[in-house]
Amino acid sequence: MSTLDPPRSSDTALAIGFDLDLTLADTRSGIAAVYSALAAETGVPIDTDQVVRRIGPPLEVELGYWFPEDEVPAMAARYREIYAGIAIPATVLMPGAADALDAVRANRGKVVVVSGKNQADTERTVAHLGLDVDAVVGGVFGAGKGVALREHGAAAYVGDHTGDVDAARAASATAVGVATGPFDAEALAAYGADVVLPDLLAFPDWLKSFAAVP
Repeated sequence: MSTLDPPRSSDTALAIGFDLDLTLADTRSGIAAVYSALAAETGVPIDTDQVVRRIGPPLEVELGYWFPEDEVPAMAARYREIYAGIAIPATVLMPGAADALDAVRANRGKVVVVSGKNQADTERTVAHLGLDVDAVVGGVFGAGKGVALREHGAAAYVGDHTGDVDAARAASATAVGVATGPFDAEALAAYGADVVLPDLLAFPDWLKSFAAVP
């Protein structure tokens, strides 16, 4: 767990958690490129279209679709070794990401990024994109994100995956789904998201009403 900057003030009224991949950051091209590099190195064919459709769960889960179980730890280590040089330069902001964080700031709020990506690459991605955040937590998925969200007092958690709904539930936070990842709006709502937005472009208007509730 890492705090990039000191807390802004002791009277911060609102804390909002955000997932990273396909919520704030469009990592699809970069992740596909890393898997293509692994395929070239190992001779194992990897369908990167399938890979990017499943972004969200831990790295080892995806690698398990392509490599024998006993090879997954070595492949995960190699993936992380080459990720920074290949994937991060190809990563761009998701539509509305900057405005969403600005909206939190406009409410004197705190922004917490909680991601399944490992800590180092989560921090690198946040820095590469120039995201104005208070804290970054990597290497957790699903309900496992709840500890970090609770620690930072997140009132809501925004993410594109059903696992992010689990994260919000574990933290007793409002689950805000954005239909920019592997699950569409109907699937996120059916899974139990409290709010479903088409993308982060709709987030500032939603936050106005959410922040107005005592």
